[in-house]
Amino acid sequence: MRQVAALLAELLDFSPSEAEIRHAPTPIRVDAVIDLGGRTFAVAWKVAGAAAPVAMAAERARESATQGGRAVIPLVAVPFMGRAGREQCEEAGVGWVDLSGNASISAPGIRVLVEGQPNRFKRRGRPSSAFAPKSARIARWLLLHPHRPMSQREIAQATDMDEGFTSRIVSKLEEDELINRHEDGAISVRDPGLLLEAWGEDYEFSKHRILQGHAPARSGDALLGQLSGRLREEGIPHAATGLAAAWRMTRFASFRIVTLYLSEGPAHAVLERLGIREDAQGANVWLVVPNDQGVFHGAADWAGVRCVHPVQVYLDLRAHPERAKEAAQQVRKEYLNWRSNA
Repeated sequence: MRQVAALLAELLDFSPSEAEIRHAPTPIRVDAVIDLGGRTFAVAWKVAGAAAPVAMAAERARESATQGGRAVIPLVAVPFMGRAGREQCEEAGVGWVDLSGNASISAPGIRVLVEGQPNRFKRRGRPSSAFAPKSARIARWLLLHPHRPMSQREIAQATDMDEGFTSRIVSKLEEDELINRHEDGAISVRDPGLLLEAWGEDYEFSKHRILQGHAPARSGDALLGQLSGRLREEGIPHAATGLAAAWRMTRFASFRIVTLYLSEGPAHAVLERLGIREDAQGANVWLVVPNDQGVFHGAADWAGVRCVHPVQVYLDLRAHPERAKEAAQQVRKEYLNWRSNA
């Protein structure tokens, strides 16, 4: 907290000695109160800048600031603030600082924005994640059933993973404050939207094997129907994602690039029968061999074309061009708006 106070002083052009750190009085639920330059900050500290812990810290800071009066400024502090964490603070209307030197604080008489400072607290080696390709089957299954408590055994069987591995991933999700554990041992999603954003923070579409090509067609939707029909004839399991799937689900925006997951890489002869010429330049077809078959969980027929679940579509759209960002928000609004459905 001394480091947080010193950083605040630097950002607001005060001497660190002018910052006074106090324990938060009951019932205020933040970790400390910092008085600096005639202003009071209610500071909630978290050791990680990911979506779930930051969302909870932001809620505590905001509630505490309300209890402390209009002059109290709510603030979340972390070692390094991730993208999803920043979005949670922005949504909550709460300022934040990280000990790597980044900050966003907006209050009467204050506007601070510092971006681009690297993470000074990176751990060596590969970080533990509940969203590695196979591990993410659990998050996907939970989001497919967001309001139903279920046992670890049920999750393991549904996702075709052994119970020991499932237990480790569930423990990680619990550690990251993304799930609730009930008295009978069952687990449920604490906040589906938060779980989705936490997954999105780790998800990289580019980690799949992507073949780019071109096929003649009068429109993106016509090409989607054409390729889906031919893949069925070839007996190749597949499902659309990205802009093509978003169009089938929402009719939000026309598109040019058709993206399809395939259960296995297509042979050259299959590409010829599909009418696809491999060419990254000007490609209008992306054939994707997933790094885990879990992407097909929850796939269903949408107007005659098999598409992955809206959860997977939303994640994949982050890596797509054209109007992908807007399409992702439309998918989220129509099919992943869990808070309003809870």
